[in-house]
Amino acid sequence: MNSSIRSRWLSLKASYWFLPTILTVLAMLLAWGTIHLDRVWGPEWLEAYGWFEVARPDGARAQLTVIASAMIGVASTVFAITIAAVAYASGSYGPRLLTNFMHDRGNQLSLGTFIATFLYNLLVLRVVRDPKDTLAPGESAEALGAFVPQLSMALSGLSLLFAVAVLVYFLHHIPASIRINTVVGGIGRRLIRDIERRFPAEGGSNEPPDLVRGEPITARDVGYIEIIDFATLDAIARQEDVRLALRVRTGDFIHPHLPVIEVAGAEPDETLQRRLLQCFSLGDSRTPTQDLEFLMDELVEIALRALSPGINDPFTAITSLHWMGAALAKLANRSLNEGPEQSGYDPARVEPIADDFEHFLRRSLGGVRAAAATNETAAEIFIEVLHGVLLGATSARRKQLLAQEARLMVQQAETALHGPSLALVRNKLQAFERRAALNGPDDPEVEPVHRGPETRSRDASRMGA
Repeated sequence: MNSSIRSRWLSLKASYWFLPTILTVLAMLLAWGTIHLDRVWGPEWLEAYGWFEVARPDGARAQLTVIASAMIGVASTVFAITIAAVAYASGSYGPRLLTNFMHDRGNQLSLGTFIATFLYNLLVLRVVRDPKDTLAPGESAEALGAFVPQLSMALSGLSLLFAVAVLVYFLHHIPASIRINTVVGGIGRRLIRDIERRFPAEGGSNEPPDLVRGEPITARDVGYIEIIDFATLDAIARQEDVRLALRVRTGDFIHPHLPVIEVAGAEPDETLQRRLLQCFSLGDSRTPTQDLEFLMDELVEIALRALSPGINDPFTAITSLHWMGAALAKLANRSLNEGPEQSGYDPARVEPIADDFEHFLRRSLGGVRAAAATNETAAEIFIEVLHGVLLGATSARRKQLLAQEARLMVQQAETALHGPSLALVRNKLQAFERRAALNGPDDPEVEPVHRGPETRSRDASRMGA
């Protein structure tokens, strides 16, 4: 699929009016269909059932009017509550989380249900007639008699019951969806799913190879890369008999004169350059599509906000650390030489930037290290998370990186903690080193944290104080 079309489709699905529009159209079709059946079959087949109460014109009008009025009022209230919840969540957890709430199908379904119910009852209401209604010019004589669409009225009552059930669901869904554990868990689970889809080979330790060098093609527009059309890039590379190496990844911000892609095997003319640049869809913001770092950055942002002096909520930060550790554990035992897409192109012709384990480690836990070092509990959990990731690491290099990150945490903590708090963090590092030494000969030789006489004397004075 063309990158611009795919980007617009994803933006369309994320809008609040997409699902409500579909439900509204379905309600219109349902109303026209049931009214047509009522005109063709008449009410006799329903009157044969003793339990079915036939509606009269006045009663039908009253029922449809009440339901339609109630639904449009409820829809307005639901929309106001949704906007208030989104504003609260984006203000408390970060503006980038607005995308997650825009994609929430529960909110879209609730709003769409009430609007569709309103429209259905309104369309049925306009065809209800009684014998005293006067004929309009050109109207058929059959309009002289009363007409109450009994099947449509039955579905009107059922639509009300369904709308009430959706209202109860919505009242439960909104407070549940803005709970921080739910928000962080949703981000973490999606990150893990994306990792499993992008790097399907478990038990491997391959890191990305060096990319081919060629003639660079620079950007001509400004924005964040939302979608890269790998299938079209592959088709162009096969047609022109060249190799393409990307110099940017999804989520990067580009501007004119910045290299985007390099072509090896031919001199790219103006037409080829334009065709290649059209494979990159740009926007004003990043999206989680093809972008693992976007989801990692959301977890990092939540953790940093929680550890800020104004909020001081270390347990929210710990929840983010746990999910980052779960994602890194997936990465630690997989081959990372894959691009964002797993089909539609040949990696021998189109070489995307496949980041190594160090990149993901620095992007996630490395981004929280300085803030976590200011809190004793967060610092200890930070090292515990690193040990959990190390248990599944499949190469000595990755284990060395994890051990180095643990040492950096203690070094950072020495600038922010003192006394018993710092001692506990150091003890946690020593426990990490002992457990890492039991993992086998392939483990790194973890260097202990060396403390000079100045550091020891400073600690002693703090303890004495």
